[in-house]
Amino acid sequence: MSSKSKLTKAASLAQVQALIAGTQTRFPNGTFMLGNSTFTAATLVQLFESLAAATTEANAAETAAKDAVAAMRATQAKVAPVVRDFRRFVLTSFGTTAEPLADFGLPPPKARATRTVEQTAAAAAKLRATRESRGTTSTKQKLALKGKVTGVTITPGRRRASRVFFFASRVRDRVSPPHPLLSTTIAPRCPAYAPNHGSILRRWTLPVCVRGIGSAP
Repeated sequence: MSSKSKLTKAASLAQVQALIAGTQTRFPNGTFMLGNSTFTAATLVQLFESLAAATTEANAAETAAKDAVAAMRATQAKVAPVVRDFRRFVLTSFGTTAEPLADFGLPPPKARATRTVEQTAAAAAKLRATRESRGTTSTKQKLALKGKVTGVTITPGRRRASRVFFFASRVRDRVSPPHPLLSTTIAPRCPAYAPNHGSILRRWTLPVCVRGIGSAP
């Protein structure tokens, strides 16, 4: 039962009780023609009270039923493991004998059917065919599978080249007065200073470039 239904029942009961109180206050001796029937204030209040009593009784019964179900589930959770273990004990004690098992309301266990050689071979062939159709492989076969990448060109990163180029530029700017060979010597000697410095730089590149400043190309 949803919370919306509970609120609707509570609101309906409150409305009926309000009608009873209003009738007794405003029309204590009134007579009413409702539909094809005539009601006095007393008979109308009595009719409303019967509806309120039925609603209250239904709500109480619903609450009691919910409490009973909750209690049953709690007891079932506690007793169910014992019932399961006792059933196993009885089955172990009497095996496949039907008469004593019937006293406990337990059917005898079914005998396991023995496969013939032909049935076993057919089941194995069906299993292999199913694995092949589904592409099922073993763990070792899965490890042997490797992905292949084609049509992809890996370009070395330019982060280190950019750092070297920035540092070489700062060295050039700080040389005062500017050396006449700085702009012409560092470019061919230092790939990081050249416009196209996409090659992978090594750590000795910058020292060689700096030492080359001022020397003849």
